[in-house]
Amino acid sequence: MLDGIMLLWFTLTGASVLFVIIDIRSTPESPVLKWGFVLLTAYTGPIGAFLYVLGCREPLPGLHERYTAVRWRQVLGSTMHCVAGDGIGILAGAALGSVLALPNLANIAVEYALGFGFGWTIFQALFMRDTAGGSYKQALKGTFVAEFLSMNVLMAGMVLIVALGRSLIPSPLNPLMPEFWFVMSMALLVGFTVAYPINWWLVARNLKHGMMTVRRDEVGADDLPTLGEPSTASAMEGARAESPEMGHAHRAGEKGDNLAAQIIGMVVLTTAIFAIAVWVALMVEAG
Repeated sequence: MLDGIMLLWFTLTGASVLFVIIDIRSTPESPVLKWGFVLLTAYTGPIGAFLYVLGCREPLPGLHERYTAVRWRQVLGSTMHCVAGDGIGILAGAALGSVLALPNLANIAVEYALGFGFGWTIFQALFMRDTAGGSYKQALKGTFVAEFLSMNVLMAGMVLIVALGRSLIPSPLNPLMPEFWFVMSMALLVGFTVAYPINWWLVARNLKHGMMTVRRDEVGADDLPTLGEPSTASAMEGARAESPEMGHAHRAGEKGDNLAAQIIGMVVLTTAIFAIAVWVALMVEAG
């Protein structure tokens, strides 16, 4: 029965990836997020393709901006971007850990390190450096916290599913066997689901971007204002409307202090969630 389920899953995944690769070429989305949806579909099969159609695919010409402007679609883009980049490193770490026969805790550490490293330095900072003014160093600094929070929750969901899969499915540790990829696919799917709420929080506070719209006949991606932030003109108008200036600066400082406190709280919360998930996963695999 498991063999039949895996055959159906991998067949649907192949068809879904092919559909997204072909169809997304005409979608006015950022190239990075286009690749992100292809990777997400490779991880999550028909569910990834469904999310692409429901969350990003332009329903009618000229409507992509309005279609993707709603918050849940913005968060979908943010979560997808996280899982797409982190997933490459996590899968590489899982395969490496299996080949080296690492202990469970060491295996989780390798997956986390490679997943976070690739997702942060490549998919977030390098590919999105234009949103930081073209500075890779600034992009690294600006994306670290958001990537850390999202990665903690993503891995929390994944380690639990991997532990459950290893306790129920034969040969789930061998990367040369389909069971390995099936378990990792289910783990990434659950990780995506549980990482969605923290990405909602991040997008709502302008700590992560969501969906974008990039049209060939209009401004390039570098010219688009950062998602969730006002354009230069609207920001200047808002500044003029505030009086007095010192009062506005004081309120801005209070808002910044409040956000910093919230971020610290989220760091503690997501770290605790990840630690508890690792503890439960180790208990499941031990017994």
